[in-house]
Amino acid sequence: MRSIFYLLCLLFIVLSCQEEAAITFSEETFTTSQNKIVEINIPIAEGRDAVKNNINKSIEEVISASLRLDQELEAKNKSISESIDMFNSEYASFKSEFPDSAIEWEAQIDGEIMYQTDAVISVAITSYLNTGGAHGSLVITFLNFDALTGQSLENEQLFNDFNAFKTLAKDYFNDHIADKKELYFEPDNFILPANIGFNDSGIILLYNSYEVAPYSTGLTEFTIPFDAIMPYLNYM
Repeated sequence: MRSIFYLLCLLFIVLSCQEEAAITFSEETFTTSQNKIVEINIPIAEGRDAVKNNINKSIEEVISASLRLDQELEAKNKSISESIDMFNSEYASFKSEFPDSAIEWEAQIDGEIMYQTDAVISVAITSYLNTGGAHGSLVITFLNFDALTGQSLENEQLFNDFNAFKTLAKDYFNDHIADKKELYFEPDNFILPANIGFNDSGIILLYNSYEVAPYSTGLTEFTIPFDAIMPYLNYM
């Protein structure tokens, strides 16, 4: 009887630790009293402080960088609210300098959880900014996290043989653009995209506009299914 009691206690402790370690997400909308032109809806991590803080900090840095028009300015120390107000202030300065301009600025930033297991979490942040150019700027950013620590994972950390993965990715890229190679800058000079993440089908690779093709071509994305990529993965 005592052995059964000890086993039940141990099981309770293990289950409690697992529950404490689990990370969940809720969608949150950000704005400020000054804001008129920025809309932000992103996932916010909840759970163990150390883990959720790492994830939320990385997401916040991407949001702040997305709203920063001067890329030479440091954005890491700015909160999302500060970045929203900064974007609004820059628009107010623009309108003050060009009062007759009919140009309206806007920023729309959304986030989603692409994939989540006990080992890895993939997040996509989609940013659309229009500050009066010929067209708005659409940029998608993938973030990968170690689910146990919340630490950001570099692309190289996702794979046990990065060179073999690159070779496989090249084959899938070539298949994807086979009937439209003329739309790409240097279709025979393969480069990996900055955005590599997980979805429910496998590993997704995404090129933003201008990375490998002009704006008119749009985004380029394709998925390598799990059954093909499994031997090279460090996380699942």
